[in-house]
Amino acid sequence: MVKGAFTSEALADLRLKLEAKARELGFVSVGFASAQDDPERARRLHEWIAAGHHGEMGWMEDRADVRQGPQSLWPEAQSVIALGMAYTPGHDPMALETAPDHARISVYAQGRDYHDTVKKALKALARWLVEQAPESELKVFVDTAPVMEKPLGEAAGIGWQGKHTNMVSREHGNWLFLGAIYSTLPFAPDAPHEDRCGSCNACQTACPTDAFPAPYKLDARRCISYLTIEHSGPIPEEFREAIGNRIYGCDDCLAVCPWNKFADAAARNAAFLPRGELVAPRLADLLQLDDAAFRTLFSGSPIKRIGRGRFVRNCLIAAGNSGQADLRGAVAALTQDDDPVVADAAEWALPRL
Repeated sequence: MVKGAFTSEALADLRLKLEAKARELGFVSVGFASAQDDPERARRLHEWIAAGHHGEMGWMEDRADVRQGPQSLWPEAQSVIALGMAYTPGHDPMALETAPDHARISVYAQGRDYHDTVKKALKALARWLVEQAPESELKVFVDTAPVMEKPLGEAAGIGWQGKHTNMVSREHGNWLFLGAIYSTLPFAPDAPHEDRCGSCNACQTACPTDAFPAPYKLDARRCISYLTIEHSGPIPEEFREAIGNRIYGCDDCLAVCPWNKFADAAARNAAFLPRGELVAPRLADLLQLDDAAFRTLFSGSPIKRIGRGRFVRNCLIAAGNSGQADLRGAVAALTQDDDPVVADAAEWALPRL
């Protein structure tokens, strides 16, 4: 604990230098919030889990007691430094909607794995901060820890959680990767960002699977991103047609947000430039992937973590929705796949071609 080790003036000066260093490292948004637990944030989390809206994401429930607030996870924390790194697309994320022979991959997964890029920058910023305040302690987080980055980002003023539950920024639209640093330094907090969604419901009506039971509430079990990434078994048949040609994630609720008009692709971190082969891949090519080819193609990509079986399952759903008769041979071969989830998806897709 270093409370009292810095004067308020020294902390304010350190904060300005930290903001400059963060931007030097590639972050476009920086904000500060108190690390005190917020009862309302905790209530919403527990309510969401109690409703079963987290689906198979058991880690949400298992560590809800520490996910509910920074000091529940680390009692010594005094401040949260919320950071955003831009991945603004330079093309229309919906462009392949009418190209059934091609697969749609979420914008965030078309470049390098954001976990690696954001964590590297967070660690560099953390090292710098420890050099400036050797007596302080800190912890860094990006997506894989029991941390609610989006509510904390809102509390730190870098944006607000929109009706689709994702972070929205006035400067960067819906295209921010989030990270957080918990620190024992008592930085002065920023004002929370006000909600700027107004009466707009574009994200709600854009969802192909009606995954929003109400504004600001997401039922992950109906969300295409959850179904194609987190869900491990056969995709429920009620959602298969709605998935269309989306094989990894879904950008629809993000892409229709009017705040994107202020986002500039020039702010995008170069690490997130899309790989050419992932912008508009052909389903015919993806259906041929064995495990070795899958690992090679998606080396350094977040897609690699779902494994070949889940990925080909998704491609088969897209194939079944494509109406492309030339895919019949590849799909028929996959009805004999060793993975029963893949075989199930192939059996579903074949009669539709």
